[in-house]
Amino acid sequence: MSKTKDPETQVKKSKVDAKAKKPRKESFNAADLPDPKSGAPLLEVRDLCVSFPSEDGRVNAVRGVNLKVNRGETVALVGESGSGKSVTSTAVMGLLDESAEISGSVKLHGTELLGRSDAYMSKVRGIQLSMVFQDPLSALTPVYTVGDQIVEALKTHNDKYDDDAAWKRAVELLDMVGIPNPTVRAKAYPHEFSGGMRQRAVIAIAIANNPDLIIADEPTTALDVTIQAQILEVLKVAQRETGAGVIMITHDLGVVAGMADRVAVMYAGRIVETGDVDEIFYNSRMPYTIGLLGSLPRLDAKKDAALATLEGNPPSLLNLPKGCPFAPRCPLVTDKCYGEEPTLKKHGEPGKSGEVHLSACYHADKIAKESLTYLDIYPAPELKTPDTLNLPHADRPEVLRVNDLVKTFPLTKGAVFKRRVGTVHAVDGISFDVRRGETLALVGESGCGKTTTLMQVLNLLKPEQGKIVVLGRDTAELNRRARKEVRRDLQIVFQDPMASLDPRLPVYDLIAEPMRHNGYSKEHIDKRITELMTLVGLEPSHANRYARNFSGGQRQRIGIARALALEPSLLVLDEPVSALDVSIQAGVINLLDELRATLSLSYLFVAHDLSVVRHIGDRVAVMYLGKIVEIGDIDEIFEAPAHPYTQALLSAIPIPDPAKERTRSRIILQGDLPSPANPPSGCRFRTRCPKFLTLNEAEQKRCIDKLPDFKHMGDDHEAACHYPERTSVF
Repeated sequence: MSKTKDPETQVKKSKVDAKAKKPRKESFNAADLPDPKSGAPLLEVRDLCVSFPSEDGRVNAVRGVNLKVNRGETVALVGESGSGKSVTSTAVMGLLDESAEISGSVKLHGTELLGRSDAYMSKVRGIQLSMVFQDPLSALTPVYTVGDQIVEALKTHNDKYDDDAAWKRAVELLDMVGIPNPTVRAKAYPHEFSGGMRQRAVIAIAIANNPDLIIADEPTTALDVTIQAQILEVLKVAQRETGAGVIMITHDLGVVAGMADRVAVMYAGRIVETGDVDEIFYNSRMPYTIGLLGSLPRLDAKKDAALATLEGNPPSLLNLPKGCPFAPRCPLVTDKCYGEEPTLKKHGEPGKSGEVHLSACYHADKIAKESLTYLDIYPAPELKTPDTLNLPHADRPEVLRVNDLVKTFPLTKGAVFKRRVGTVHAVDGISFDVRRGETLALVGESGCGKTTTLMQVLNLLKPEQGKIVVLGRDTAELNRRARKEVRRDLQIVFQDPMASLDPRLPVYDLIAEPMRHNGYSKEHIDKRITELMTLVGLEPSHANRYARNFSGGQRQRIGIARALALEPSLLVLDEPVSALDVSIQAGVINLLDELRATLSLSYLFVAHDLSVVRHIGDRVAVMYLGKIVEIGDIDEIFEAPAHPYTQALLSAIPIPDPAKERTRSRIILQGDLPSPANPPSGCRFRTRCPKFLTLNEAEQKRCIDKLPDFKHMGDDHEAACHYPERTSVF
């Protein structure tokens, strides 16, 4: 029997070159594979360093990471984009690009994985290690059925399965992760699944062979909040069924509070704080962690102050500054911070997990001694509100009114001779208004009609049915010239700032374009661009730079400056902060609040993050399948929602507070949003409504037969439900 090289004596530094990536013959037996019965920790990472070549030099993506995961434990890796979270997990899986240079140690059950061939890692991946990727559509093969892909994962790693047994197990796994009618859906292709169902299928593949460690890389980022709650519940079930350890990579600290046992905070390629989840959330010793937590809008708190902001951007990993990488952004910085980079230092006794709280900061003792919070370290700017908000809603000047708006789309069939076979009811008779100085938020799951509503308002055309009045002018009566005049007062800020800005134009031209189109003089444009860049917190001298030279938050500020160029009265905000890191997001939210107060702007705001909605909004309209089901004052609705759908939405949002998350009960909605081409009769929510199941036969018949009217629930609070009941979900 040939022996492999003893991993304990292998050289610490191992370059993953082309030879290492190509399949090669390697002789090993089962004894060489990680042994789950060993007494070693499930996963132990020591001094892991990963770098990549680039045109400007080597990018040091991971710098000396130490991490341990025990059996049945969930460890969260958190931090801003580019901090090294995903590279760390990919190194553990052995899936890094062949140009990567890796050093350090990665041990699974005490067995070294670094330096192993792809043939060896293929015996480990899928059996002892598995991964749930961020984008399920990319992770699934489009030409095979979902069932076949689960069968492949089973048969590749386990000879005991014949075709029938593997298919039966695949159906069982789909049932376990909550796929309805799994026997039929196993024969469906990935494109026939919704986003949430695809992510469930990926989880089913990941747990197919009862792995010891599951790495979940942003598994809920692209999902609606109701689907997110389902997926997190599925992950908990999967962990419970397999007894696996979990590494959860996420930027959502609310998810961390509810899922994690321990937390590791990464910045500039290394862990800067780690400890039990309660220690990190309640007793942080690192200003970066404190800033991340302080910059989060809270779903369970009224908006009484601006958000704390982390100024600046993470450093370039090509050329890190000397000393602490966070020093240029840290309010507590001293000369010592620019000397040597601080190492992780112990604080207190081991926590519940048996691990000690560690942080890499020279000011950790000062933070503990003086009990410094984010308000002490990052003083929040003064919150400004428009004067019109002191008036009752009905007394504020009206900016936008939508009455009984209907928008449908034809469903057609046939390649050459198309025929109509159905109708998609995208928006079905909704009414709302927006007053001066206020923000109305439209919320709901994907497919509920939010974006279609925005497009109908922005088109400034006669609607299919209903009425749209912008600044007192009916869009059905506008000619081309009048439409151009109204459009100056109605501008939009898009979700993706990079996609909405022309990469070929410098910032000056990007902001000047709408003014040139409307005949403004060059002198006025020059003066206005300087004003706008100062207003949105950008340096006017940078106007000759291109959008690619700015960070994500700065690009969104450019988009806002462009939208403000013509001095509009109403801004449409389409998910304006969803593509930004939480630290950058806080600055943009504060900017939007300040602009609204100083310029008397009104916002029509669409978002799926209800924590952001709570902070920005004054009123909220909750949409479901083309209908508004609840509308009114944001505090009234968030503190005691009356419609079962709103209650489910709010209960699904995680709160960045471990103690609250452990005691909260979730309302988990079953199934996905019905097709708007074939909406249910009566109340459209009844097919997923948890309250419907508690009603007697006569009450259920009313829900099935009759569309509910709005019921008055408070001073500015209406709900379209036959049996509304105000209930707190926090």
